[in-house]
Amino acid sequence: MKNPFTFTCVLLLSCSVAASTSAQNKPRNPPSGEAKEQGIPLHVGGAFPSLAIVGDHIDRSEMGIGALLPWADRLWIISYVAHIKGTGGGLYELDEKMQMRKHPQSVTGTFANRMVHNPSNQAVIGPHVIDIKGTVRTIRTLSNLRLTATMEHLTDPQNRVYFLTMEGLFFEVNINTLEAVQLFDLVRELDIPKSAQVHFKGGYSASGRVVVANNSYYEGDFLGTQEAGRLAEWDGKQWTILEKKPFVEVSGKNFTNATYGSPIYATGWDRASAILKIYAKGKWNTYRLPKASQTFDHAWNTEWMRIREAQTERYIMDIHGMFYDLPTLNYGGRTWGIKPIAQHLRLVPDFCYWRGLLVMAGDQTDRAVGQPQSGLWFGQIDDLWKMGKPSGWGGPWWKEDVKADVASDPYLMTGFDQKVVHLSHTAKEEVEFKVEVDFLGDGSWQTYSTIKVPASGYAHHEFPAAFSAHWVRVTPNKDCKATVYFMYT
Repeated sequence: MKNPFTFTCVLLLSCSVAASTSAQNKPRNPPSGEAKEQGIPLHVGGAFPSLAIVGDHIDRSEMGIGALLPWADRLWIISYVAHIKGTGGGLYELDEKMQMRKHPQSVTGTFANRMVHNPSNQAVIGPHVIDIKGTVRTIRTLSNLRLTATMEHLTDPQNRVYFLTMEGLFFEVNINTLEAVQLFDLVRELDIPKSAQVHFKGGYSASGRVVVANNSYYEGDFLGTQEAGRLAEWDGKQWTILEKKPFVEVSGKNFTNATYGSPIYATGWDRASAILKIYAKGKWNTYRLPKASQTFDHAWNTEWMRIREAQTERYIMDIHGMFYDLPTLNYGGRTWGIKPIAQHLRLVPDFCYWRGLLVMAGDQTDRAVGQPQSGLWFGQIDDLWKMGKPSGWGGPWWKEDVKADVASDPYLMTGFDQKVVHLSHTAKEEVEFKVEVDFLGDGSWQTYSTIKVPASGYAHHEFPAAFSAHWVRVTPNKDCKATVYFMYT
């Protein structure tokens, strides 16, 4: 996909482009004049070739950038390889002059976790713990594991944190001594089929619970012959499975319940649509969103579809090829104003704001097309609106057994120009589908229309070009196997 972004700094063509990992970590020879004083390396459209993290030719499987974290006057960057025995990559630090170096404490691994531990004034990225002066310590007992999430501790948040691995191992770590103790093997705890390859990704804790996501999804999950994905929560005593579907991200903002509801967001999918679950005011609510691309319909292709606070109090959600504006306010236990920003083809394992710039990580080239390497993109949040116009498809039901007078999950409607809904069922008699809209976004539903679909038949409805609402849902008047699918263009 052509990059539409424009970076406003002066383009310095006299800088050389790094050709190897070792070369890119050395200070650049700046050109003459004002640019020489700034020491800014060559950049094109917000991308700096010299800042790419490049894998060697020994293990050519993958070289993604798993996490970004502004801390200790630098931007910290950690990469991941596909296998824990991989080579290359590691922990990097970037300064305000766009000079990057590989840290001496760096270890190679599969890392995509990051967290600021406020009580101890330390940051966690991969297996590394960094203080406010930039001193790095490494949790050696975890450095050979594929780390995907770090979370606040439920009972001792001053001194401990939790770590989750891709294989579902769940650890408790003392942030001061770096002692690590394994608490669970979540493959057993969550009854994941032995035939499935586990792929735990997101994890987050708030409101007295830890929530974790496993995004295992293969042909058997699509066909309905297995249920390997999981969204689950732990209250400190027992684990509860919330969904047996692939979930990839869990995030939130630790407001107090008295102000903003301390929301928890979890994103996943099934064959019908993308899914957003929101925990607020002691309750989980489920919403459905369009898929802008089905490239992501596999555990390995998600990488990592984050929800991040990209600016203060402003969250951006990335799910199935679409960026969304995600308000963190939960008034009355509901989130208002979820709005699509743009569709995209990027793989964005992480993003953050650093020194006035929106920074996107990447997972861009593996051995299928050459030497593994991934770079960073620098721009502004408003640049996202210059990407592909929002469009997508999905719905509440894909050949699902549905019950009479039971409404579907709410499906996002706002932010798209043209809208059509397709309906079909296999019942031997006519079925009426009541279409309702929630134009306020507060759960107050109004009947839009009733669409009659003949026995074992099909119908569709085109919404007027100017018509929109926050959410739409559908209710059948008979038990049947039904498909309801929205196409937004």
